[in-house]
Amino acid sequence: MNNRSRLVGKVTSNKMTKTVVVEVFNVKRHPLYGKVVRSSARYKAHDEKNECHVGDVVEIVESQPLSKEKRWVVERIITQSVATLPVEA
Repeated sequence: MNNRSRLVGKVTSNKMTKTVVVEVFNVKRHPLYGKVVRSSARYKAHDEKNECHVGDVVEIVESQPLSKEKRWVVERIITQSVATLPVEA
């Protein structure tokens, strides 16, 4: 097993070729005051087959730098958004 970081987030943009923007949410309790602090971070991730669509929940894994801002690769699609599910006739 490798030591690469893995994150789970939601695809917010897929307008670039072979690249998606994944927003990862983090919920943490403040150590002194106890308030729940929510934060989010956006990562550009490589999507080799252009399979991801906006709203999909994906797992991304850390990789070597692929471009100026891309350091993550889409490992798998956990759940597809409702708009991208295939329609049954």
